[in-house]
Amino acid sequence: CVIAHVTARKMPTLHRYEEEKFFVNDEGRKESVPSIHEPPVKELSVVVPSYNEEDRLPLMMDEALDYLEKRQKRDASFTYEVIVVNDGSKDQTEKVAMKYCKKYGSDKVRVLSLVKNRGKGGAVRMGVFSSRGRKILMADADGATKFPDIEKVEEGLKNLQPWPNQMAISCGSRAHLEKDSIAKRSYFRTLLMYGFHFLVWFLCVREIRDTQCGFKLLTREAALRTFSTLHIERWAFDVELLYIAQCLRIPIAEVAVNWTEIEGSKLVPFWSWLQMGRDLLFIRLRYMTGAWQIENRKCN
Repeated sequence: CVIAHVTARKMPTLHRYEEEKFFVNDEGRKESVPSIHEPPVKELSVVVPSYNEEDRLPLMMDEALDYLEKRQKRDASFTYEVIVVNDGSKDQTEKVAMKYCKKYGSDKVRVLSLVKNRGKGGAVRMGVFSSRGRKILMADADGATKFPDIEKVEEGLKNLQPWPNQMAISCGSRAHLEKDSIAKRSYFRTLLMYGFHFLVWFLCVREIRDTQCGFKLLTREAALRTFSTLHIERWAFDVELLYIAQCLRIPIAEVAVNWTEIEGSKLVPFWSWLQMGRDLLFIRLRYMTGAWQIENRKCN
């Protein structure tokens, strides 16, 4: 408790480097990034955190944009944007993403390049803060979740109405696939998985079985409130996000989605899980001791 309290940053780091205040449009000119504090002008923003994803990103972008374009043709009132957050990649991720910006236009596809690698949580937060949508979807760059399943999480969000203060979250879930995944995993990885699930349940989030699926849909108000409080920038950020939502009494839905394991994961089984376990413990202790606070409300 003492270590967690003493080493805690009192407020989330919201610093944006000068280079991160702009994005390059489809004509090669710099434009100022918008702010989540501004009124929304799109129906949906899709935030795609990307770190060294030059190989996996095209498959996800092709599927997502194909779906979004067809949906817009069916419904002229539907508008969208895809924000690819290049999280300090060392490969050609930015170049690959810019091809889509030039093809579809920077009003639909934008590439936000970060000066330094912030981690998945930090990249998602920067994308969220630069979004223009009434609803904001987090989607992984590997395309493991089939993009048309957004309709399932949208339905989950809709079923939560009326939304208190216009805030609600719908989470894609792979919990229904757990038995099949166990059969394909080693005993060691299965043990790590169960250990992580137990820590999440015991320390932070009890209502959601799968906190780590990277397919989450938030109302603009819920995204603003939760990401403004978020401290964790690495793998366990999803857990803190949902913990904050629980504390704020934001309704959360969990919806089963189709998911396929894609090769090339950045997650190193033992060390990543060890880091996430430490983060889970610190999330609980820091909020419990008051080192981190959410509107001065006590969280159980």
